[in-house]
Amino acid sequence: MSALMEAVRAGRTAETLRLLEGMTATERRASLPELKELRKELRAVPPWEDRSERVRPALHLAGAACHTGAAAAAAWLAASDLRWRQAPTESLLRVLGDRDTGWLADVAHRLAQRPVSARVPYDLMAGLVSRSGCEVPVTDAYVTGWIRHISIGDGSWPRDGVAHRLRGEPSLAALLGGLFTLSDLAEVRWLLGEGPGSWQSALAALAQEGSLEREFLVDACVARLLRGGGPTDHRIFLPMLTELALTREEERARIPDWTALSRDAVSPVASHAQAVLTGLALEGGLTSRQLAEASEGLLFRSEKKLVRAQLVLLGKVLSRDPGTAAELLPVVAQAFGHEDTQVQERALKLVERHVRKLDSTEVRDELAYSSQQLSPALRVRAAAALGVAAAEPEVVHEDVLPPAPEPVRLEPAPLTPEEVAEEVGALLASEGDVAAFERALDGLVRHTYQDPDALREALVPVIANRWWAGDEHQQWPRTDDMFSNARYGLFNAEEGLELLLATLHGKVRTATLLNAVRRGPSEHECAHSGLSRVLDARLREVAYRLRTEPMPLLLATPTWSTGLLEPMELVDRLAEYRRLDARVCATDFAQALLRVRRDDRAAAEEAAGRARALGTPEGVRLARWLGGTNATLPEARRRTKGVRILLELAELPELQDGFPQEFHRLGRPLSVFSDRWHCHHWNHGARRHWLAVLPERRELVAARILHDLADTAVEDERGAAVLPLLAESGGAAGEAVHLCVAYGLGARHQEDRLAAVDALLVLAAQGQLDAARLGTDLGELVGRGAVKPQRLAESARTAAATGANATIWELLRHALPVPLAALTTARPEAAAVAARGLGDLLAVAAECAERSGAHGEVPHLAETAARGGSSRLVVHARRLRDALAEEVAA
Repeated sequence: MSALMEAVRAGRTAETLRLLEGMTATERRASLPELKELRKELRAVPPWEDRSERVRPALHLAGAACHTGAAAAAAWLAASDLRWRQAPTESLLRVLGDRDTGWLADVAHRLAQRPVSARVPYDLMAGLVSRSGCEVPVTDAYVTGWIRHISIGDGSWPRDGVAHRLRGEPSLAALLGGLFTLSDLAEVRWLLGEGPGSWQSALAALAQEGSLEREFLVDACVARLLRGGGPTDHRIFLPMLTELALTREEERARIPDWTALSRDAVSPVASHAQAVLTGLALEGGLTSRQLAEASEGLLFRSEKKLVRAQLVLLGKVLSRDPGTAAELLPVVAQAFGHEDTQVQERALKLVERHVRKLDSTEVRDELAYSSQQLSPALRVRAAAALGVAAAEPEVVHEDVLPPAPEPVRLEPAPLTPEEVAEEVGALLASEGDVAAFERALDGLVRHTYQDPDALREALVPVIANRWWAGDEHQQWPRTDDMFSNARYGLFNAEEGLELLLATLHGKVRTATLLNAVRRGPSEHECAHSGLSRVLDARLREVAYRLRTEPMPLLLATPTWSTGLLEPMELVDRLAEYRRLDARVCATDFAQALLRVRRDDRAAAEEAAGRARALGTPEGVRLARWLGGTNATLPEARRRTKGVRILLELAELPELQDGFPQEFHRLGRPLSVFSDRWHCHHWNHGARRHWLAVLPERRELVAARILHDLADTAVEDERGAAVLPLLAESGGAAGEAVHLCVAYGLGARHQEDRLAAVDALLVLAAQGQLDAARLGTDLGELVGRGAVKPQRLAESARTAAATGANATIWELLRHALPVPLAALTTARPEAAAVAARGLGDLLAVAAECAERSGAHGEVPHLAETAARGGSSRLVVHARRLRDALAEEVAA
């Protein structure tokens, strides 16, 4: 072994540097094979182990010095496996100092081209740039490192300030240009700071003293704001722009930029651009055409504050200069289509006030056409102001509901081991749906029975990177302990696939599998336990059978994507088991019974006759099961828990008699208060498989996930993505399903509310939505504080926008009385809380009532409409009252 390799293997970095400096280029190249071999050895050693930490800096230094090609040297310097402990920058620069400047520049630029995540030291890149005399590489990695260097340098905040350090930067303009074009500011956002001493104030100071060109900074800030970026990038560049304190001349020179920002930028930037344009307009710095162009974009924004401010500005300009009416009033009329009727009314008042200044029939016709977007009451006012005949009331149309989704029939099981491997690999890479999982599971079972060796060979690339596949996990009991998981069971379906694969490849002992089948998990009971244990028990018994007595196929593989199994298909599978003289898997057969369709009585009776003729115990059991119905649901009782409304279920003996012990929990009483142990079922993806446990009894599933759905509204948790699947599932949509949807409509997160809206529309399209029940539940939840009116208003508006106006009105008609009553009966403090967001809900209700031609009375609405003032609450209460009093539709 050479002296260099001895020093490197011993981790003596200083000695390694000394030896490298005394070697020729040929001698260095000759050492490369040994260095690469050592690097390969260290890849198998965790980087935090003593040997690895000691050796890596010396290896990093030696490899960089011994590579003669710039590309190879840069690759070695930035290698991810050497990133844990690198050689000191001073040593690297010293050992590379004998190379020519072109080589050093090439390495510097190659390192700078690496992603920011590569964490190439800035000092190394900057040192190579300095020694080579090349241009600064303005890349994300280099600029990010430079910002960090200027901000914290040696690890502490600069005492002399950011401005002082920036003054000493020779390539300041180029690097600042890189700052304004950084693709991702997440790495440096916290370094740029705010207020005195920040980069914003430092750059403004440098521009004021002439060290930086002011116009360059202004243009760069505006360009970055126009470009956009991350959701919080404006917190850096907008303060920077305001620090520069633009003059009116500078603002006037960028009118197109302010127009574009006011139209498309995020709200804070649009507000700033609007303020600039407002100042210019009031000082006469905008032509009417320029003001019209800016307003066209602003009046289409969703932020009501910006829209109202723009209407105020337009009113001031119209009052000051009547000659602009022909150009500005059509722009004002664009606000007639705004979702907020208060905004519509503001725009209409402007038109009423200034329409007399028009002498153009063409403009009046344009305004009359735009007025068709107004609400019915405002439309009548607009017709009177414009001197045209009021439009005839539109015919009330039925709700336009999306077509009810149809279940998809599953494809047959994969025909070859390679197809099985492909589908299993896809499932492990990303969670699939019930159909994909059940097909892959059936394929694993079938091909294990037919040719397990061929299946294992096909699965080689799939299991290559699984945690249990390496030789280091062959020692018992580590792998067994992980898969036995005696306390919690399997967390999800994908973990069940891991268990089956590990079993197939001999990584789990048979005794472990048998114990898991016999005992099951010893978890504490929770509302989800019945559903999770069914999935857990089935997968564990299938794993045990893979090892001891492979099955020809699975009985419970669904026919449809919802989890339903056609009865005749199950009979055919049982006949195949009889033909092969194979023993049925108890949990798989029990799951098949729960999935088999029984609502088609003719098909069920025909299948029952064939099943009985098989003469097997399973055939007789299936025939008896098909003779029953799914009409029986356990008695449910509403209970309150804090602000939540939950359900308790009585016992259901049908789901206990004749079923394995692991299934009995499904038929036992469900209590709100008895299951108090911490629940570990945090994986939301498992819920789709729970629905497939009882595909014709969604009420039983809904009651067990009701608390989770309540948390999306009460605790601002996530978890309503399951609602569309719940709506598509089979069986009665009763109290539990409607409460789940109610909580989803009031969820904190928009994605969850959209899922609830989808579920609501699916139920309505299927004719299974009880709008009165759902509305009553929502009213009670709003009154208790579990659902916020503003969130419910957003959900209702989204659903109504699809054309479901009558459905949403019927829902809100039953939801409004409770919160409206609280305004008149509660104490002033409580009434103020109750009023929060209720105006938005009344606005949606009024819109739906007008569009659906609804009429009648809503309890306590008249008292709210009779209140004084012009608050949003009162305005929309009056609007709804008036709409209901007229038996016409909009």
